[in-house]
Amino acid sequence: MAAEIGAIRPSVVPVSARWDHGTQLSGSLIVAVSAVAFSSAGLFTRLIPIDIWTMLFWRGVFGGLLIAAFVAWQERRGMRAAIVSIGWAGLLAAACSTLSTICFISALRKTTVADVTVIYATAPFIAAGFAWVWTRERPGLGTLAASGLALAGVAMMCRGALSSGQRLGDLLAFTMTALLALMMVVIRRNRHVSMLPAASLSAFACALLVLPLAHPTNVTAPDLGLLGLFGTTQFGLGLLLLTIGSRRIPAARASLLSNLELAFAPLWVWLAFNERPSQSTLIGGGIVCIALILDVLGAYNRPQQCTDDVAA
Repeated sequence: MAAEIGAIRPSVVPVSARWDHGTQLSGSLIVAVSAVAFSSAGLFTRLIPIDIWTMLFWRGVFGGLLIAAFVAWQERRGMRAAIVSIGWAGLLAAACSTLSTICFISALRKTTVADVTVIYATAPFIAAGFAWVWTRERPGLGTLAASGLALAGVAMMCRGALSSGQRLGDLLAFTMTALLALMMVVIRRNRHVSMLPAASLSAFACALLVLPLAHPTNVTAPDLGLLGLFGTTQFGLGLLLLTIGSRRIPAARASLLSNLELAFAPLWVWLAFNERPSQSTLIGGGIVCIALILDVLGAYNRPQQCTDDVAA
């Protein structure tokens, strides 16, 4: 009905309140590429033979430098104003990103990878809840259905590997998932402001937090080169694209597309180390990819409709 009224009287519905297919599609593709970048974490952790805390330190340093360089190139003389403009929302997004990384690493030490993976797959539903409570942005039924299908695919990938009795690790994994979902909602809610300075801040904050446990000087030159690639291509590029893309699409869809990371992660290890994934992993990963493709195509083909931009 709102779309019909807008077609008759364009001035009734602001242009910014209409569903922009181009923005939706580009945002979805950007977040999908960020997920592919993030999925290479397992590959780099296998290639670099150093302790996890030193790895996280250099990953944060190089990732933060990449995003900061992009902000400097984009803003040029207005970089200081761009940093100030993020306000409390940017600090909240940076805190969510930083704390989620710490929770993720801690969760992997307290529970199984399968538990963490399945819990993370619930992010679209958590993001949808946050978005509804805070901004009244309601996810489409197609996104919720695709999220359920993706969750089933992740469960298939981890079939037979789920643990029991590791409540602390599962709680940490859930906290990580909730923090990432909240970060996407914050970015979406404040999409009129670039949150890239906040992304750079979160990367440097991660490096600072793990520094007491890291040994940054005990790294060889070849390993430092790999750490540079790890920090820039996996973490820096992934976080940069996620921050950009999350401004353009609903938080539930951004969280859903982030699940693409789970499907691609085994692929890189398979190609690099010839570690063939199990049949359930291949089937589950395929289900996840199908769910994401259906959601993106559904969003692009859906008739224009009003969003929550007016309320935001």
